[in-house]
Amino acid sequence: MTRALMIGKNDKIVLTGAAGLVGQNLAVLLREQGYTNLVGIDKQPHNTRILRELNPRMTVVEADLARPGDWSEALRDARALVMLQAQIGGAVYAEFVANNLTATETILAACRAHGVSYIVHISSSVVNSQAVDFYTETKKAQEQLVLASGIPCVVLRPTLMFGWFDRKHLGWLSRFMQRSPVFPIPGSGHYMRQPLYNRDFCRIISACLERRITGETYNISGMEEVDYIDIIRTIKAVSGSRTRIIRIPYRAFWFLLRLYAVFDRNPPFTTKQLKALVTPDRFEVIPWDQLFAVRRTPFAEAIHETFTDPRYAQITLEF
Repeated sequence: MTRALMIGKNDKIVLTGAAGLVGQNLAVLLREQGYTNLVGIDKQPHNTRILRELNPRMTVVEADLARPGDWSEALRDARALVMLQAQIGGAVYAEFVANNLTATETILAACRAHGVSYIVHISSSVVNSQAVDFYTETKKAQEQLVLASGIPCVVLRPTLMFGWFDRKHLGWLSRFMQRSPVFPIPGSGHYMRQPLYNRDFCRIISACLERRITGETYNISGMEEVDYIDIIRTIKAVSGSRTRIIRIPYRAFWFLLRLYAVFDRNPPFTTKQLKALVTPDRFEVIPWDQLFAVRRTPFAEAIHETFTDPRYAQITLEF
């Protein structure tokens, strides 16, 4: 690789969807690694405020990426874009279209206008899943938009992630444990997952930026297979929760979620996500620790770091 193509520590790097789970972790990691010219764009006011507080030297732009606007100027002179924005949960299809598809189209148009020559696109393992839901279908289409853009890129497809700033997934489960005397598990709870520690994933993104990897698509799965019920037990042990874990028949669990959605327009866990949870998926495991020269954090160690770190464990993002 010639020096002209290399991305340096002082080069401008833009993160879209920067105030979410991956973006917050990535901003912290890149700052620790010495990157000095980071720009984050996100539309969630509470989460962008946290991003600014944790990274005072980072330029943070609060904007809806699904709408063309002045935010596109943030891409001027950028050497790289990390595309992170995504609608993950919810029950409104239009929100998935806006955040996963329309926003991607406007971002790619801004990249072309300002000559951005490299993208790290964060796709998802769900593009290989048997599940069919709003998230799965729009993430598949989003990935195709990026690949067809003509802009040099690398595509990363992570499995279920956890770590600091997790407002959904394991973070929400942990907070629920602290509030509730019982923790319901659908069916047997023996649904194999391949959870991926977000900080490990951010190290992979950093390696892509440093080496400007292009023309590749990587399935990034957690290397340890863990049953859902064992994930819950591990979180309970690490967090010190006294909640009682109980199993509930699948149909009853589905009904309770459906009832909850009547009172909450944006529920943290939906019937579609329940179906995805019990869908028997086994994702490809590649030796990403060797490919990207990063250390893999064992699951138990990662859970401990996630829920006990004195700096970040208590920070909660909003949906």
